[in-house]
Amino acid sequence: MNLSHILRGKPAGFIHVAPTTPIRDVVTVLAEKSIGAVLVLEGEALVGILSERDIVRRLGQEAGHTLDLTAADLMTPNPITATPGTTVEQAMETMTDRHFRHLPIVEQGRLVGLVSIGDVVKARIEQHQHEVESLRTYVGGRV
Repeated sequence: MNLSHILRGKPAGFIHVAPTTPIRDVVTVLAEKSIGAVLVLEGEALVGILSERDIVRRLGQEAGHTLDLTAADLMTPNPITATPGTTVEQAMETMTDRHFRHLPIVEQGRLVGLVSIGDVVKARIEQHQHEVESLRTYVGGRV
């Protein structure tokens, strides 16, 4: 199973902000959409990703000044990406090894979506359930 399978099950599009978006506005977007990260786009180009963890870490360092910063100030620039053909297992391994929860999906240089660790875990569980059911059918002689 690959990430294109996950993207087909998600609503079209993705939530994004510009690099110049104030953090106070990013926080509003995260809260209103009940999401953990936003993509940072300059035009159509992916330039970064900004998570609620990035914001909270900075708040812990300098709470008073953080909301006046911009997305560009706190984002992770040039994030690691995957393609729709990346397997769920590869995505899970990358996200686990690199300690992040969101993975932008790029196809032929164009951003096509975003998957979360929750999306990846859910897909992996579905894959295992399908394998178990296939084995039950096989063992039961109902091939």
